Amino acid sequence: MNIESKHVIIQAPIEEVFGFVSDLNHFEQLLPAERISEWESREDYCSFKVQGTATIDLQKSESDANKRLLLSSGERSPFPFTLEVFFSTRPEGDIEVYQIMKGEINPFLKMMVEKPLQKLFDFIAERLEEVFNK
Repeated sequence: MNIESKHVIIQAPIEEVFGFVSDLNHFEQLLPAERISEWESREDYCSFKVQGTATIDLQKSESDANKRLLLSSGERSPFPFTLEVFFSTRPEGDIEVYQIMKGEINPFLKMMVEKPLQKLFDFIAERLEEVFNK
């Protein structure tokens, strides 16, 4: 299963946005606070429980400075997945950011989680836009 978030345009230097997203201590600010509990984080790892579902943990796997960040699910996540965050400078001088989640999910679970995950990744994109375009 692949889910692509909204593409958002951010009015900030790419180094600043990439640095913010690369430090997983900041990831909590991008999540819906009313649906998240049991938050833990370090610069390269975060873990949280989504209301009514499972615990998710993310580990920073790879990074192409100011272009791409790859996060991988950890042992506590309900299924294996990766989350790639892409950054690109546009000719206008602003930057475009979006995410692609790739997961190994059985068809039954896919029916249950696809729409909520799409909403979550779109929410994360919108929050990132809000944080930098105040």
